[in-house]
Amino acid sequence: MNILYTILVILLAISISNAQTDAPNYQIEKACLNYLEGFYKGDTTKIIASIKPTLHKFGYWKNDQSGEYMEEGYMTYQQAIDYARGVSENKRFAKADAPKKIEVLDVSNHIASAKITAWWGIDYVLLTRYKDKWMIEQVLWEGPLER
Repeated sequence: MNILYTILVILLAISISNAQTDAPNYQIEKACLNYLEGFYKGDTTKIIASIKPTLHKFGYWKNDQSGEYMEEGYMTYQQAIDYARGVSENKRFAKADAPKKIEVLDVSNHIASAKITAWWGIDYVLLTRYKDKWMIEQVLWEGPLER
């Protein structure tokens, strides 16, 4: 009986340890998925849940005619919300098979990084822990997505 009890305690400790290790990654993935789905589905509540009001988003878009990448400028928190609202109002939702890939790259105590692959291209995001919740603070992106 002691051996069985010891094995159960060890398994429980391992499972708790794994759950604690995976918790930040899950929360980071959730923030990134909310960001992605907020833009895909025009869901402003998901955008608000995933990005900080101090958002700093900047990117490059490849011109079809010249093949040159051009700066697309900055997107603020309010512009992100407005963009999502426009997707919803104009029914410009992402296609059902649009890419939705999230890779957590690094996690520290208060900062993390991730890569998001979306229909428009690649976003590298920096997140900060804000009131025990992971939130996107900065985004650097490039598009269109290379097939």
